[in-house]
Amino acid sequence: METTLASVGSHVPDFEMETYEPAHSDFGKVSLADIKKAGKWTVLVFYPADFTFVCPTELADLADQQEKLASLGAHVIAVSTDTKFAHMVWRNTEGLMKNVKYTLAADTTGAVSRLFGVYDSSTGLALRGTFIINPEGKLVSSEVNFYNVGRDAGELVRKLEANVHLMANPSEACPAKWTPGAKTLKPGKDIVGNVEAALK
Repeated sequence: METTLASVGSHVPDFEMETYEPAHSDFGKVSLADIKKAGKWTVLVFYPADFTFVCPTELADLADQQEKLASLGAHVIAVSTDTKFAHMVWRNTEGLMKNVKYTLAADTTGAVSRLFGVYDSSTGLALRGTFIINPEGKLVSSEVNFYNVGRDAGELVRKLEANVHLMANPSEACPAKWTPGAKTLKPGKDIVGNVEAALK
């Protein structure tokens, strides 16, 4: 059966996964429909597997940014094809995971990983994919790395900040390395060939 792939600029089909919720030390479920109903942004961070090497460094880095991401209205979900039980044990034994309070989702069938094009059928694992979905359910950012390159959660924060700003100011565009308070661009004929001047 052919899987529809979520693509940037399109609306993401609803999905649901079982979870381990470190903030409550309990199991649960997460669904895109519920996150949209709450008016929140969805940040999906796929990683290959629990009890591996680069993965806990990434999830610890993400934990350092979880309060900032939450303040921007994001529901953060880290996803692998491991079970919710493996998530619980890994979270509670690996020292780098001690500050993780965001949702750990179990995509045991690989269905959600396939939806986002990060499922590696040769291993049954997910590549390092990071996706931002706006409160309307539109995919606005996509990044995929291979197994051996870890990500920087600070850049994820910057991308979310830019997308939050642009949702509130749809006539603007954010230039490279934009951060809150910096000048944005207003695309139009007057700045064609004059972007340098427009940024001053």
